[in-house]
Amino acid sequence: MNPTRQRRLTLIIAVLVAVTVAAALVVYALQQNMNYLFTPTQVQAGDATRYKNFRLGGMVKAGSIQRSNDSLKVTFTVVDAAGAMPVEYTGILPDLFREDQSVIATGHMDGARFVATEVLAKHDETYMPQELKDAMAKAHEGKHIDESATPDKQQL
Repeated sequence: MNPTRQRRLTLIIAVLVAVTVAAALVVYALQQNMNYLFTPTQVQAGDATRYKNFRLGGMVKAGSIQRSNDSLKVTFTVVDAAGAMPVEYTGILPDLFREDQSVIATGHMDGARFVATEVLAKHDETYMPQELKDAMAKAHEGKHIDESATPDKQQL
Protein backbone atom coordinates (compact mmCIF):
# COMPACT_ATOMS: atom_id res chain seq x y z
CA MET A 1 0.00 0.00 0.00
CA ASN A 2 1.39 3.40 -0.84
CA PRO A 3 2.00 5.91 1.98
CA THR A 4 -0.82 8.29 0.96
CA ARG A 5 -3.46 5.54 1.14
CA GLN A 6 -2.03 4.30 4.43
CA ARG A 7 -2.32 7.83 5.97
CA ARG A 8 -5.90 8.18 4.68
CA LEU A 9 -6.86 4.77 6.04
CA THR A 10 -5.28 5.61 9.41
CA LEU A 11 -7.16 8.92 9.51
CA ILE A 12 -10.48 7.25 8.62
CA ILE A 13 -9.98 4.58 11.31
CA ALA A 14 -9.10 7.26 13.88
CA VAL A 15 -12.24 9.26 13.02
CA LEU A 16 -14.42 6.14 13.23
CA VAL A 17 -12.95 5.23 16.62
CA ALA A 18 -13.51 8.79 17.90
CA VAL A 19 -17.14 8.81 16.69
CA THR A 20 -17.77 5.40 18.28
CA VAL A 21 -16.31 6.51 21.63
CA ALA A 22 -18.34 9.76 21.53
CA ALA A 23 -21.56 7.87 20.74
CA ALA A 24 -20.92 5.39 23.57
CA LEU A 25 -20.35 8.24 26.04
CA VAL A 26 -23.56 9.98 24.95
CA VAL A 27 -25.60 6.79 25.34
CA TYR A 28 -24.07 6.14 28.78
CA ALA A 29 -24.80 9.71 29.94
CA LEU A 30 -28.40 9.53 28.74
CA GLN A 31 -28.98 6.25 30.55
CA GLN A 32 -27.67 7.74 33.79
CA ASN A 33 -30.09 10.68 33.57
CA MET A 34 -33.27 8.76 32.78
CA ASN A 35 -35.93 8.62 35.48
CA TYR A 36 -38.58 5.94 35.13
CA LEU A 37 -42.06 6.44 36.61
CA PHE A 38 -43.56 3.78 38.85
CA THR A 39 -46.70 3.53 40.99
CA PRO A 40 -46.54 2.26 44.59
CA THR A 41 -47.93 -1.10 43.47
CA GLN A 42 -45.16 -1.49 40.90
CA VAL A 43 -42.48 -0.52 43.44
CA GLN A 44 -43.81 -3.06 45.95
CA ALA A 45 -43.87 -5.71 43.21
CA GLY A 46 -40.13 -5.13 42.68
CA ASP A 47 -40.31 -3.45 39.27
CA ALA A 48 -38.08 -0.55 40.41
CA THR A 49 -35.35 -2.52 42.19
CA ARG A 50 -32.86 -2.25 39.34
CA TYR A 51 -33.02 1.57 39.24
CA LYS A 52 -31.09 3.71 41.69
CA ASN A 53 -33.25 6.80 41.08
CA PHE A 54 -36.79 6.81 39.72
CA ARG A 55 -40.07 8.70 39.94
CA LEU A 56 -42.95 7.61 42.16
CA GLY A 57 -46.41 8.76 41.11
CA GLY A 58 -49.82 8.55 42.72
CA MET A 59 -52.15 10.34 45.12
CA VAL A 60 -51.26 11.76 48.54
CA LYS A 61 -53.22 9.74 51.10
CA ALA A 62 -55.62 11.78 53.23
CA GLY A 63 -54.34 12.24 56.78
CA SER A 64 -50.83 11.02 56.01
CA ILE A 65 -48.95 14.34 55.84
CA GLN A 66 -46.70 14.88 58.86
CA ARG A 67 -44.44 17.92 59.11
CA SER A 68 -41.43 18.22 61.38
CA ASN A 69 -41.55 21.13 63.86
CA ASP A 70 -37.84 21.94 63.68
CA SER A 71 -36.98 21.36 60.00
CA LEU A 72 -38.42 21.21 56.48
CA LYS A 73 -38.80 17.42 56.70
CA VAL A 74 -42.20 16.14 55.57
CA THR A 75 -43.43 12.56 55.47
CA PHE A 76 -46.52 11.43 53.61
CA THR A 77 -47.93 8.36 51.89
CA VAL A 78 -48.43 8.02 48.13
CA VAL A 79 -51.17 5.58 47.13
CA ASP A 80 -52.62 4.08 43.99
CA ALA A 81 -55.37 1.51 43.45
CA ALA A 82 -53.73 -1.30 45.39
CA GLY A 83 -50.52 -0.02 46.99
CA ALA A 84 -49.14 2.56 49.37
CA MET A 85 -45.59 3.87 49.75
CA PRO A 86 -44.27 6.08 52.58
CA VAL A 87 -42.33 9.08 51.27
CA GLU A 88 -39.85 11.32 53.09
CA TYR A 89 -38.94 14.73 51.68
CA THR A 90 -36.82 17.57 53.06
CA GLY A 91 -37.43 20.90 51.40
CA ILE A 92 -40.12 23.32 50.34
CA LEU A 93 -43.17 21.64 48.85
CA PRO A 94 -45.09 23.07 45.87
CA ASP A 95 -48.05 25.33 46.67
CA LEU A 96 -50.50 22.82 45.17
CA PHE A 97 -49.27 19.95 47.34
CA ARG A 98 -52.08 18.67 49.58
CA GLU A 99 -54.02 15.55 50.51
CA ASP A 100 -55.95 13.67 47.81
CA GLN A 101 -53.92 15.31 45.01
CA SER A 102 -51.66 13.72 42.42
CA VAL A 103 -47.92 13.99 42.97
CA ILE A 104 -44.76 12.78 41.32
CA ALA A 105 -41.72 12.42 43.56
CA THR A 106 -38.20 11.86 42.24
CA GLY A 107 -35.77 10.01 44.48
CA HIS A 108 -34.63 6.59 45.65
CA MET A 109 -35.59 3.77 47.99
CA ASP A 110 -34.15 3.63 51.50
CA GLY A 111 -35.33 0.35 52.94
CA ALA A 112 -39.13 0.32 52.74
CA ARG A 113 -39.55 4.09 52.30
CA PHE A 114 -39.01 6.38 49.35
CA VAL A 115 -36.67 9.33 49.94
CA ALA A 116 -37.63 12.14 47.56
CA THR A 117 -35.26 14.80 46.26
CA GLU A 118 -38.00 16.59 44.30
CA VAL A 119 -41.80 16.66 44.61
CA LEU A 120 -44.10 17.88 41.86
CA ALA A 121 -47.82 18.49 42.41
CA LYS A 122 -50.44 18.38 39.71
CA HIS A 123 -51.04 21.82 38.26
CA ASP A 124 -54.75 21.66 37.46
CA GLU A 125 -57.70 19.37 37.88
CA THR A 126 -57.30 17.58 34.54
CA TYR A 127 -53.52 17.03 34.41
CA MET A 128 -52.00 13.60 34.83
CA PRO A 129 -48.79 12.37 33.15
CA GLN A 130 -49.54 9.79 30.46
CA GLU A 131 -47.23 7.20 32.06
CA LEU A 132 -49.02 7.55 35.41
CA LYS A 133 -52.44 7.44 33.76
CA ASP A 134 -51.47 4.25 31.89
CA ALA A 135 -49.99 2.63 35.01
CA MET A 136 -53.04 3.43 37.13
CA ALA A 137 -55.40 2.22 34.38
CA LYS A 138 -53.44 -1.04 34.22
CA ALA A 139 -53.73 -1.41 37.99
CA HIS A 140 -57.50 -0.88 37.76
CA GLU A 141 -58.04 -3.45 35.00
CA GLY A 142 -60.59 -6.02 35.99
CA LYS A 143 -61.65 -4.12 39.11
CA HIS A 144 -65.15 -2.81 38.46
CA ILE A 145 -67.29 -1.71 41.39
CA ASP A 146 -71.05 -2.00 41.16
CA GLU A 147 -72.25 1.49 42.12
CA SER A 148 -75.67 0.23 43.17
CA ALA A 149 -74.01 -1.95 45.81
CA THR A 150 -72.23 0.89 47.61
CA PRO A 151 -73.77 1.95 50.93
CA ASP A 152 -73.76 5.69 50.16
CA LYS A 153 -76.25 5.24 47.28
CA GLN A 154 -79.51 5.25 49.18
CA GLN A 155 -82.98 5.47 47.80
CA LEU A 156 -84.79 8.60 48.97
